[in-house]
Amino acid sequence: MNHLKAALLPPVTLDDVRGARKMLAGVARVTAMEGSRHLTQLVGAPVHLKCENLQRTGSFKLRGAYVRIAGLLPEERAAGVVAASAGNHAQGVALASSLLGVRSTVFMPNGAPLPKISATRDYGAEVRLHGQVVDETLAAAEEYARGTGAVFIHPFDHPDVIAGQGTVGLEILEQCPEVRTIVVGIGGGGLAAGIGVAVKALRPDVRIVGVQAEGAAAYPPSLAAGRPVAVASPATMADGIRVGRPGDVPFSLVSEYVDEVRTVSEDELATALLLCLERAKLVVEPAGASPVAALLGDPGAFEGPVVAVLSGGNVDPVLLQRVLRHGMAAQGRYLAVRLRLTDRPGALATLLGVLSVADVNVLDVGHVRTDPRLGLTEAEVDLHLETKGPAHCAEVDRILREAGYTVID
Repeated sequence: MNHLKAALLPPVTLDDVRGARKMLAGVARVTAMEGSRHLTQLVGAPVHLKCENLQRTGSFKLRGAYVRIAGLLPEERAAGVVAASAGNHAQGVALASSLLGVRSTVFMPNGAPLPKISATRDYGAEVRLHGQVVDETLAAAEEYARGTGAVFIHPFDHPDVIAGQGTVGLEILEQCPEVRTIVVGIGGGGLAAGIGVAVKALRPDVRIVGVQAEGAAAYPPSLAAGRPVAVASPATMADGIRVGRPGDVPFSLVSEYVDEVRTVSEDELATALLLCLERAKLVVEPAGASPVAALLGDPGAFEGPVVAVLSGGNVDPVLLQRVLRHGMAAQGRYLAVRLRLTDRPGALATLLGVLSVADVNVLDVGHVRTDPRLGLTEAEVDLHLETKGPAHCAEVDRILREAGYTVID
């Protein structure tokens, strides 16, 4: 009978999360809760941002990694730990291990951003680059664990990791006791599962909404099937939630405690990241911006007060530049246009004069004269313009056509 009761107990409980919080005292920051006037106006109810992007190592991952490693037996600590990650989990494991005096080895894919590799090393881990995708890196880390006896620290599929992530939920309830909806990004599911365990135990009336990128949305088909289902070749700029299959442990908890899982597009992610930067003055990675993307995509669907969890801020500067430009294009603030014009002296200067009248900022100009599609006296110009929104883009198009230019769509 006792065995039956044990089997019915959830793998993570509120007591586990409370114990994790005691363990994290003085280690993890109680991150800020910031109001967002813009999102509040959009949603029609108070919206607050839980800033885990300001956590040590730049994401919530330190919480779960520290709790998992701190719970190891002395002989396990002596063997060291190993992890596989493209960024946030790597840094969380590296710092947690250093704080606990445990040797850590972190496998990262060859294409991992250099700032993340450097940060992981600076936190004290030995970094080994292996494979082109995280699945290959993960296999290498597991092989290393089998060969050396090092303990493999999974990024989400372990009760201790989930308990650590659940401390975010306790903080939300204390910082915003009137909360009605919590929106959180989902990759493997550890953060959403932990928040669900903590929040539903204390406030079962709070609605928890998970968010996945459309190109890496394994949870909707998994929830429909009642078991974890893998999606082939998950693809999204949001590498923090680019997971092809839910974890077994978090899946059981997400199934019970998360009320809904939504998906967002790449355009919505880019727009959300841009909004966080411009309106909230917060640097957030695409995965961290996914809850904001969900709010932007369907603002009337969320009962307030709403808390959106900004799970991380470790964005590669090169990716940030691309995402910001993509976000500006999605908002109609960046326009790429190709024109055909007569190739004669002064033609380009005349074109730039027309654009000056249109009140746009010219970011880049490409001049093509040798394309075989062009006539002997023709040239094409590729323009990258900074505009003021969709209406301004339409006005620029009208001005160019009225000036006699052939606009190639």
